[in-house]
Amino acid sequence: MRTTLDLPEGLLAAAQRACGARTKTMTVVMALQQLVSAAKIAQLRALRGKVRLNVDLKELPGERVAGTWPVRRR
Repeated sequence: MRTTLDLPEGLLAAAQRACGARTKTMTVVMALQQLVSAAKIAQLRALRGKVRLNVDLKELPGERVAGTWPVRRR
């Protein structure tokens, strides 16, 4: 989708250097993706302690699941 934006040149250049994007469009797309990702993470964190799961950690396999600590077998 084509959109005309009036962006501060220095801010856009700094963002482009920070994320390593080759184009201004890529910079804006990467920034929007990061913004959406951060919002989703914040929503998940807000649920911390509010969702009850009936999971027995001892029954889970010892393999690491992304974002969790491995279950220690004693």
